[in-house]
Amino acid sequence: MPPELLVVSNSPDRTRAVAAALAELCRPGDLLVLTGDLGAGKTAFCQGFGAALGVRSPITSPTFTLHHRYEGRLVMHHLDVYRIEQLDETVELGLEELFESGGVTLIEWGDTIRPALPAQYLELSLELGEGDDDRLIRIGSVGDSWADRMAALIEGLARRGVATC
Repeated sequence: MPPELLVVSNSPDRTRAVAAALAELCRPGDLLVLTGDLGAGKTAFCQGFGAALGVRSPITSPTFTLHHRYEGRLVMHHLDVYRIEQLDETVELGLEELFESGGVTLIEWGDTIRPALPAQYLELSLELGEGDDDRLIRIGSVGDSWADRMAALIEGLARRGVATC
């Protein structure tokens, strides 16, 4: 199994399909860290993820509020830490409590607070491609919590017509 999966997305719908495949495999306590270029689709990813969990309310970026909570098959905590300037500001987010809440947590710009993250999570890097809608999505497991699910992820992506590189 490669340490990192690469997926090419050519539309927001394709990015949401990648998110849906991951949502199917999520377990209580999972953490997904979204990194990458500004405007590359991190919020579209979160929307697809939430929809796959059965979230019915609109999913928007919590850029100014930092945290949104959504109800679905699992509670989804959606954080955007873009505006956090110092690591000690993460204390106010109550990250440990979120991680232990039995839900799943998605953190946009999570690489900026990497020292505050636990040892196990899935990292997704969304990068702008050559065309206006082209994106490269790199998916890698930090720690081994996702190691046993990577083959199932590849199968789930293939069912949705999403090829991995």
